[in-house]
Order: sequence, then structure tokens, then C-alpha cells
Amino acid sequence: MHALYPPEPERAACIRRRFGDEARSARPDLVTLCLLVGAAADGRLDEAGMDAAQIELDRLAGQLPFAPGGPHSWALALADVLGGRCGFHGSAADYRRLESSLLHEVLRRRRGLPILLSVVWMEVARRAGAPVYGVALPGHFVVGFGPPDDQVLADPFNGGRMLTGGDAELLVAGATGAPLDPSMLTPADPFDVVLRVLNNIRAWAAARPERSDVSLWAVELSLLLPSRPARLRYERAQLLVQRGDFLLGAAELDAYAEVVSTVDPPTAERVRGQAQAARARLN
Repeated sequence: MHALYPPEPERAACIRRRFGDEARSARPDLVTLCLLVGAAADGRLDEAGMDAAQIELDRLAGQLPFAPGGPHSWALALADVLGGRCGFHGSAADYRRLESSLLHEVLRRRRGLPILLSVVWMEVARRAGAPVYGVALPGHFVVGFGPPDDQVLADPFNGGRMLTGGDAELLVAGATGAPLDPSMLTPADPFDVVLRVLNNIRAWAAARPERSDVSLWAVELSLLLPSRPARLRYERAQLLVQRGDFLLGAAELDAYAEVVSTVDPPTAERVRGQAQAARARLN
């Protein structure tokens, strides 16, 4: 296992620009956004590597039977090709690896977190013409095939095993303790998928303080998405201060205080105090 480190600053800035451009485009491409996340994490992933990942998704799609039938048949075909013949799946150990959140590495290792394996399932199925979409169950991402009245759910983390309604209820109950709500079974927005991928990366880095570099670029990419929590600006400011960029961190703290001042004056005042403390560390 090798350590992954971000690219040089100039390349990293280029990746952020491309990610922002893709996120603002008329039809943002989920694979491109996920590959740019991978490029932000792995300085070795170049244009040829990103092209190779797209080609691999096309190759996998070419192994699926032509128009196998309805949603159930599509789910079975994906499970046979991806989960069976190709061996895509996940395990508890994959939660401890940054590679499990990077699409190019998931395609190489055929292992990953539920959401990245679901991206592989969705994109291979989409290329083959399947009626497929992501389903963002709390704590466990899966894929759906077909319309709501004929929906089939599959779990790529478990090799594409098809889920009954009871299985989905157990997954939700295990993650939240709450019952399954029908709204949880609706197709996930691509931006929600990417933000959830970045949230997973931030959670991985938060458990490893020595990798604040990963936390920072994951937050910065999250801030380029059209819908994201305002508090991410505060998190970025804290990371900048933590990494010794006191001036820029203080400026970000002041900017965040300005955003929240109208709705939460006490928090704004506290954050301004943090900005002042950060500037004091320059002396």
C-alpha cells in the first residue's frame, strides 16, 4: 500500500478550476467530477490516467448483455458482470483507506466504499442503457433500477446483492435508528453524490490530524459545488489556521462571521475573536 499525496500547487489549482467549471456546467458529469476528486488526492493521476478510467467504464459496459429486460434483469446482469466476474465489492477494511473514496483506485483495486462502488455500477449501467440511479440511504449508498412502482435496489458493496424492502429498512434502522421513509428511495442528485464522497474523505482525514492537507483540498472542492453547507467556510478557515496560514485563515473567519452575523450575532462575535487570535499569532 502506498501513501497518496496531492499534486504540486500549480496542478492542484488547475484541478480546482476544472472541478469548479464542471460543477457549473449545464450538464455536470459525475465521472469527471469523481476523477477530479481523485486527481486532487493523487498527484500521479494525470490526463492519461483519467482517460483510462473512462475507457475502463466503457469496457465494463461492453460486457453487459444487450437490453436484458426490466429492472430486475438489469440488476442481475450488473451483479453477474461487476460483482461476479469482475469481483467489485467492499469490506470493513476499505473504510480505513483513502483509495476507497477515489474512483480511479476503485476501478484498479475493484474495492471501495458503497458510494464509489455505486458510482461504478451507475456509470457502467448508464453506458449500457439501463434505467439506473443512485439511492442515498442513510449510512449506506445503493443503486436503484426502474421507476418507483417497479424499483429494484442493489447493493454494490455486497457484490450487487438485490435488496428487499425489509433489507433497506434494516440498513436505515442500523444507521439512524429510524424507520425507512419513502423519500430516501428517490434518485440522488449528482452533486449530492459528490458532496457525500468529499464528506467521506473529510471524515477519513479528520481521524488523521497529520493529513490536514487532505481535509483542506476536500473542503475547498466542496465549496465549489452549487449547494453546500455554509459552515464549510468556517471549517476551511480553521484548517488554514491549523496549517499556519494565519492571515488567510483570519480573513476567512471574518468572512464567515459576516455571513452569520444577521442570523446568529453571538457566533459571529465568537468567530471574529478567533480571527483576531489568528492574526495575533503572526507576531
